[in-house]
Amino acid sequence: MLIEYGVWVSRLAVSAVFGLSAVGKLMDRAAMRKSAAEFGVPIQWAPVVAWGLPMLEAVIAVAVLPPWTAVAAAVLATLVLAVFTGAVLRLLVRGRRPACSCFGSLSDAPIGARTVARNGVLMALAVLVGWGSFAYPQVPGGLPADNAVGLGVVAVLATLLVWMFGEVRGLQRRVDEQALSTLGAEGLPVGAVAPEFELFDVDDGRTTLESLLVHGRRVLLVFVHPSCELCAALARELPRWHSRTAEALTIVVVGNGDAAEQAEWAQEQGLDGIAALVQRGNEAALRYRVRGTPSAVLIDAEGHIGAPVARGAMAVRELIMSSKKVVRQ
Repeated sequence: MLIEYGVWVSRLAVSAVFGLSAVGKLMDRAAMRKSAAEFGVPIQWAPVVAWGLPMLEAVIAVAVLPPWTAVAAAVLATLVLAVFTGAVLRLLVRGRRPACSCFGSLSDAPIGARTVARNGVLMALAVLVGWGSFAYPQVPGGLPADNAVGLGVVAVLATLLVWMFGEVRGLQRRVDEQALSTLGAEGLPVGAVAPEFELFDVDDGRTTLESLLVHGRRVLLVFVHPSCELCAALARELPRWHSRTAEALTIVVVGNGDAAEQAEWAQEQGLDGIAALVQRGNEAALRYRVRGTPSAVLIDAEGHIGAPVARGAMAVRELIMSSKKVVRQ
């Protein structure tokens, strides 16, 4: 009986994942069209994919539940995941990291190793569903009705909670964007007191401006976003600048997302020895009136704004060079 329960729960899980993915894509079709184009779909076919893929996922989400269609749905789910994983690997090999928009507002982060690992787990689950549905074709018929229905209700409620979380994240992002657009002049005045902050590092510890200023060096906050190619190009130069200015300047990279994503991004760019901090929303960018990435803010050793906001990779490089005479190696 335990195996039968496992078969039913795994089918509910696949149904929840594909259902959530379908709804997320349909509710954010603009992002889905953009993602399809970034994954290599010809621009004229992107709208078709933006509609067709979520519809296919919806079919899988429904078909995996009845015993007479579960095996076919599991095979189709495995194929979809395999094709998508192949596309992700192809882009990663080429050094491209677009947002996958796999679940709409829930997945605005760029693709990476975590995307491949997640898809691997889902493919294994889909294979398990196919085998279980073939070996136990009576499920859920052989289970007590109240238990089978109860598990289904739990799966629906869990899916709704995840979807609501994604909607809240999307709303927070839109509010932050609106706030950034109404900040007035970009950047704080030179000489103004630098706003305090408390951001997470890649180990989920907390870092404040006060803790960065204890060494008597100036602090350069470099604002980046993991899906920004210019940010990645600039980040790969930062270790060299860090080694040349370490006596007078502390370079800190401030990104968005969660600690694990920031850690993966920092490792890919080779940011050894450079602190990588994470905004949960855009709290630091809002306080410093930073509107885009890459951008940088220089804070002097006394905790005051040392220069206007440097917007763009070239401006950030010039700000670093002007903050201290570069020592030739």
